[in-house]
Amino acid sequence: MKFICMGYLNPEKMDARPEAEIEEVMNECAVQLETFFQSGKVLLDVGLEKEVKSLSRKNGQIVIQEVQQTNEAIGSVFMIEAQDMEEAIKIASLHPTVQVEKGVEFEWRIEIHPIHFFQEF
Repeated sequence: MKFICMGYLNPEKMDARPEAEIEEVMNECAVQLETFFQSGKVLLDVGLEKEVKSLSRKNGQIVIQEVQQTNEAIGSVFMIEAQDMEEAIKIASLHPTVQVEKGVEFEWRIEIHPIHFFQEF
């Protein structure tokens, strides 16, 4: 079974910190990612930029809107393979989002979503 996991953060709290501090935290994340990847269960891992657009359909037209940053943003998305939600939680708990202590200050958290449809091209 595959799961999509989304790592959230508070961009205002991260942006308020000096660049050197954020770089130090990201270096700690890189070390923790090695353990995460060594699980052999990670299929995909991506970090997201701040720019977000929203597409919707209104009156027969596609409408593009800027998404305003709130006190919570998605910073990472990863896909894992696990037998069930319990194993998915164990695997996701290896991710820096919940392993790096400093993440508490930036309100980091992970959501885990089971995938009911997946198509590779």
